Amino acid sequence: MSGISTATVARAATTTPVGRMRALARAELTLLGRTKGTLFAALFVPLAMPFSLRQVADSMDLKGNGLSIGAVVVPGAIGFSLLFAVYSALVTVFAARREELVLKRLRTGELRDPEILAGAALPSVAIGLTQCVVLAIACAALLDAGAPSAPHLAVIGVLLGLVMFGALGAVTASFSRSVESAQVMAMPLTFASMFGSGLFVPFEVMPDKLAAVCELLPLSPVITLVRGGWTGELSGAETLGALATAVAWTVVSVFAVRRWFRWEPRR
Repeated sequence: MSGISTATVARAATTTPVGRMRALARAELTLLGRTKGTLFAALFVPLAMPFSLRQVADSMDLKGNGLSIGAVVVPGAIGFSLLFAVYSALVTVFAARREELVLKRLRTGELRDPEILAGAALPSVAIGLTQCVVLAIACAALLDAGAPSAPHLAVIGVLLGLVMFGALGAVTASFSRSVESAQVMAMPLTFASMFGSGLFVPFEVMPDKLAAVCELLPLSPVITLVRGGWTGELSGAETLGALATAVAWTVVSVFAVRRWFRWEPRR
């Protein structure tokens, strides 16, 4: 395991699923700290984006579309955290552990398949969750984003996003032949989400037909819920629609992982 053997994880694991996943997560966190490129992208790229988003937002007619700075900057910042700290990082993690035969060896021990995937994903998910909280507070304090009007919607959106993009990271890694190709495979969804899910251009500013298509992207319901949490103006139908889209993507992603995830190197 690149310096940490599976035996180390096995010795640290207890007989409970939580204990086994916690032991694997500790080992994975150590490995993540040694991968400088992945760690940099996960930690620093999302933290720098709110200031770019603020400049973009200042050039838009936000008031004319019923939006505020907070309704644009905060959801966008959280979206970048989910894309880079969770999704892109996990695509690389899963592909790397598979190519190193770590996943194959872990399956011979007490750990079950869902525990292996969840344990490996926990450090990235924890980093993503921490960033979302820090970014929300920082944007409110430094960029005059204000406080959320319906915080429960923002919390639900973030939690759904963490689960969804964790699963999507495993799906994308399944079709990657190497660590290098995994980084390339993550780009289409990353760029589609950046430019189509309301990070740079809110749905309210898009043409109606384009917005209707973009709202079906995986990140779009998360942005809708978080933005609705800040504005407090999301209707019941819009909330249910966003929840249904997010749950649908999550279910499809989990099914795809169960069906196509590769535990051994692709030849």
